[in-house]
Amino acid sequence: MNRKIAALFAALSGSMMSASAALAAGKGQPEPWQLGYQEPVTDIAERVQTLSFNLHVLAFVITLFVTVLLAYVCIKFSKKNNPTPDRFTHNSVIEVIWTVVPVVILVAMAWPSIKLLYDQETVEDAELTVKAVGYQWYWGYAYDVDGEEVIFDSLMAGKGYSDYETMKAALEEEGEEVPSPMEWKLKATAPMVVPVDTVVRVQVTAADVLHAFAVPSFAVKVDAVPGRLNETWFKAKETGTYYGQCSELCGPDHSYMPIMVEVVEKDEYEARLAEVLEEFAHNYTPSSVKVAAVAAE
Repeated sequence: MNRKIAALFAALSGSMMSASAALAAGKGQPEPWQLGYQEPVTDIAERVQTLSFNLHVLAFVITLFVTVLLAYVCIKFSKKNNPTPDRFTHNSVIEVIWTVVPVVILVAMAWPSIKLLYDQETVEDAELTVKAVGYQWYWGYAYDVDGEEVIFDSLMAGKGYSDYETMKAALEEEGEEVPSPMEWKLKATAPMVVPVDTVVRVQVTAADVLHAFAVPSFAVKVDAVPGRLNETWFKAKETGTYYGQCSELCGPDHSYMPIMVEVVEKDEYEARLAEVLEEFAHNYTPSSVKVAAVAAE
């Protein structure tokens, strides 16, 4: 009997995992009809998604058990099946069980949750630090280049038009690259550039109102508060472009604050960052090519 139950539970878990994978988003950005998480590219993101799945399975089992128990009680002790009910007020065994079992479940849930939260909030020895500043309604990024803070702004590439076709026609008329329908309102004019397999500390603040820096594929989300410096970190395991958005309601153009993170190979990092800084930075001189962060080896 126990083997049958275990096999049933394994089959149920497998089918749920398959359904979850089928409904999950692609790497770095959402997909049409997405119901699951985006594909994780950091260890923290993988742990977050695993914990979330396990807790949902646990919640499903508890819900199923309570539903079956309620149905059993309604049928077993209905007036038809139990016309003369027993009269008692206490059952010590049942009372101990319904007190101890929930405590055990909560402890089992709390331990991995607290450990994961600790690891999320504890910034490892960073190899690169980037400062992200939220404005109404765009992001600014600051890098340390030869001991000098170099800053550039990153705005929505879609120009903030109300619909995709209007934006597409305007960009084509201007001769600019047109984002795909899924990248619209996600693609930015200038990306945050970071190297792969590198611990990146992101210091987050705001210049005007509350914002929030969030990139789902990294499982990163931290508030940007004026006058306060928060921080988070990530270590991307794969190259590519990963999108996020401001996740704190910050005014009428809140939906026009995309975050675009470009993860490149270590030996390409300095050259790619120099390109972005030369085109978009406020105070960058092309002669300052060496970035005081990660030296490609």
